[in-house]
Amino acid sequence: MTDDATRDELIAAARDAATRAYAPYSGFHVGAALLLKNGDIVTGANVENASYGLTLCAETAAVAKIANEGWIGELAEVAIIGGRPDGDDLLGSDPVNPCGRCRQILNEAAERSKTDILVHCASGDGMAVKSYKLSELLPAAFGPKDLGLIE
Repeated sequence: MTDDATRDELIAAARDAATRAYAPYSGFHVGAALLLKNGDIVTGANVENASYGLTLCAETAAVAKIANEGWIGELAEVAIIGGRPDGDDLLGSDPVNPCGRCRQILNEAAERSKTDILVHCASGDGMAVKSYKLSELLPAAFGPKDLGLIE
């Protein structure tokens, strides 16, 4: 398990990313921060679309960034935060969990990274954090290993 300082740094990066969310329809800002094996942090925020099905979740946006940079196999840990903005703060007292689609997207990167990554889910106010192994959030996942693409 990660140390508290690393977890807190990831949550802060996710909170910063959430400030850049484009969420004119839901008003719910989500930020994700991915810790890579080399210690770098890559972030993403949700990007909504008038055609709701085309909306990108924060986790998906961040994973797309690492995939486009060739770092898809370098994922070590994830933090997610979300809530309704109130000035520079996010409101919300319950941890925000990744949706089913994002759990699958994260699984792809985790399998490529050959690790059961930690996922830290934080409330908008940052007061509540729950940490899970991805395998707890997505048991019996289907991924590249099932297609024989990785061992």
